[in-house]
Amino acid sequence: MPLSDTKIRALKPREKKYIEADEKGLAVEVTPTGAKRWVFRFRLHGKRPEMALGLYPDVTLKRARELRDEARQYVAEGVDPRDVKRARKESALEANRNSFAAVSEEWFLARMAHLSKSSKDRAQRALDSDLLPYLGKRPVAEITAPEVLRCLRRIESRGALETAHRVKRVASQVFRFAVATGMADRDPTADLSGALTPTKKKHLAAITDPTEVGRLMAAIDGYQGTPVVRTALKLSPLLFCRPGELRKLEWSEINWEASQIELPAEKMKMGEPHIIPLAEQALALLRELKPLSSRGKYVFPSARGLSRPLSDNGVRTALRSLGYDNNTMTAHGFRAMARTLLDEVLGFRVDYIEHQLAHGVKDTLGRAYNRTKHLPQRAAMMQKWADYLEHLREQTSAGNVITVQFGTQQ
Repeated sequence: MPLSDTKIRALKPREKKYIEADEKGLAVEVTPTGAKRWVFRFRLHGKRPEMALGLYPDVTLKRARELRDEARQYVAEGVDPRDVKRARKESALEANRNSFAAVSEEWFLARMAHLSKSSKDRAQRALDSDLLPYLGKRPVAEITAPEVLRCLRRIESRGALETAHRVKRVASQVFRFAVATGMADRDPTADLSGALTPTKKKHLAAITDPTEVGRLMAAIDGYQGTPVVRTALKLSPLLFCRPGELRKLEWSEINWEASQIELPAEKMKMGEPHIIPLAEQALALLRELKPLSSRGKYVFPSARGLSRPLSDNGVRTALRSLGYDNNTMTAHGFRAMARTLLDEVLGFRVDYIEHQLAHGVKDTLGRAYNRTKHLPQRAAMMQKWADYLEHLREQTSAGNVITVQFGTQQ
């Protein structure tokens, strides 16, 4: 008699495994542990092999009979159904290895590992939230431009235009990695040029007029906040590093003997280590703060505890309390301020400035500068910059109109 679900559920384990037949070669094997496994027994080329079809009840009686019938058709054609099953499994494994999810994981490990945590986090969010749920299982070589565009349109529909452009860039990097490693022939995002709604580039507010810079420095000098925030605010124009690099600065990254900050690659946007020479004014500020916060690892710890860095709102809030809103001056704006005045007023070479800003500058042969390139000249530039800011502050505090050029450096 053919098996039924009632009969299968009633089968009890014995000391040794045993078989209960269904029909047409299908049977259920019951093990001493109580597991019930579907098997298909057939005759082919003078032999009587058997083929596993899965465990009951994961594979139902109806599904087991469907799999048996499919296997019987192959047997009738002289084909071993086990070979077909192995080929399908290998094909599935190969497809999984070449899936967008697998390729993106390989790309992330190969291309993103050396970048800053914030860069890696942004790329991972783009993958996890906007690409993998829709493209993850697809073979990377078969994904089309319309498929990618549908992912980007979902982002646009929630009003996140800048995110859509960022996700497109991440997708493009994955596809170009697939091309480079032989897993795809081309990058389909190249066909999406102009398809997304353009975004208006927002330039973070910065003060670049010397007179206004003098007033800003005088205001900063009079700031009455906590010692941690006050020092972070005063160092922001002196160091003009990225705000995240400043607020996450660790005491171990200060080389007191060399009078410089040495930031590791993982903290930098460009994924390369960076050196910030310290002017005497900056060193004095750090020495004054050290007794207050050096018990923890962060130079600028959070008010909530030494184990956390200062909030990214710390310097911004301090600027606001001095009357500088986001449309007038931002923490990031100190970089633009230094970039402009070091070039246009103090006359330093642009490559010195760009390298100190930790931008991806290259020399005439196309080689990226290393972190020690022009370091003595950059150290002199940082001291000259600190002196210039101090000069502007003093001129403002004295009530003088700033009209005389402080000095140039060629």
